[in-house]
Amino acid sequence: MAAAKRGELVPRPARKTEYEIRFASADARKGWRDLVATIRNPMTETWDFLTRTPLSTTPTNYRLKGVLGTVQRQGAHERWQHKPTAKGTARIWFYVDERTVFLEQVHTSHPNETK
Repeated sequence: MAAAKRGELVPRPARKTEYEIRFASADARKGWRDLVATIRNPMTETWDFLTRTPLSTTPTNYRLKGVLGTVQRQGAHERWQHKPTAKGTARIWFYVDERTVFLEQVHTSHPNETK
């Protein structure tokens, strides 16, 4: 292990029961970065929610329906939508594969597909 540098960020350790979060696309990475820059506190709450209970149905987290309800990525997966704020227009589309949450699309405003 390399020596630590002064000021180096300490990574948050995950609990054994938590999910990992990974980007499924470069666009999702950009959208995530943009949302963190504009609504940081709700995004930390989003992180906590997605690492602990991503498959819980709530008013701000639910399965998408119809043709949007399934995503094909090395098999079929249910596509979920998470709203970082109850009244905001940002949306995060994700799917879960075992103990990993894959952020497929991160929209800074309401996606046209679900209007």
